[in-house]
Amino acid sequence: MDSATSDPRIPLGASADNGLKIVVVGGFGVGKTTMVRSVSEIRPLNTEETMTQAGAAVDDTSAVRGKSTTTVAFDFGRISLDAHNVLYLFGAPGQERFWFLWDRLFSGTLGAVVLVDTRRIDDSWYAIDRLEHHGTPFIVACNDFGGPRHSPDAVREALDLDPRVPLVDCDARSRESCKQVLIALVEHVRGHYAAQAAGSRQELV
Repeated sequence: MDSATSDPRIPLGASADNGLKIVVVGGFGVGKTTMVRSVSEIRPLNTEETMTQAGAAVDDTSAVRGKSTTTVAFDFGRISLDAHNVLYLFGAPGQERFWFLWDRLFSGTLGAVVLVDTRRIDDSWYAIDRLEHHGTPFIVACNDFGGPRHSPDAVREALDLDPRVPLVDCDARSRESCKQVLIALVEHVRGHYAAQAAGSRQELV
C-alpha cells in the first residue's frame, strides 16, 4: 500500500479511476483521527475543534482527561493502492451528539474499521450495531493504549462479535500498524463480497 506519489501536494492522477471509501468509526477518543493522520499519504483534512467548558455537560471526558480537541464532522485522508485504485479514509466523530452524521458517512462505504479502546468496550457497541444495520462489512481493531492486554476471546465475548468478523490489534500512532489494519479490512471485504456472489450464483442454479 505504498503511495503512488511522493509529494502530497501533487493532485490525484487522472489514471486513478477507482475510489474505494473506508470509514474509521468508534467511541469518543479511541484514536480515529490519529489513525487517519498516521496512514494518509496526504495532509489529512481534520475538522477538530477545541473542547470548551460548554461541552462538559454533554460529553463524558472522564476516561480521556488529556483530550483537548474533538472531531465535529469527519477526518479525511487518502492512500494510493496503485495507479488505478485509491482508498479514501473517513474518520467519524465519536460523541453521541454527532452520531446523526454516521448514516451519511456509511453511504457508499466499501467497509469499515471499528476502533476500540478495550478499557471502554461499551463505547463500541453503537458503531457495530449501525454497521450491522447497514450491512457494511467491518473489522474490529483494538488500539494499544498501554494498559493490560485482553484476550481475543474476552474482547469477542464483550462485543458479542460475530466469529466471522476479524479482530486485530493496532497502534493508531504507527503508519505500518494502520496499514496492516487496512490490509486486513480489504481482505475481509474481498471475502465478504466473494461469498455474496457465490451465494447469488447458487440461487440461480
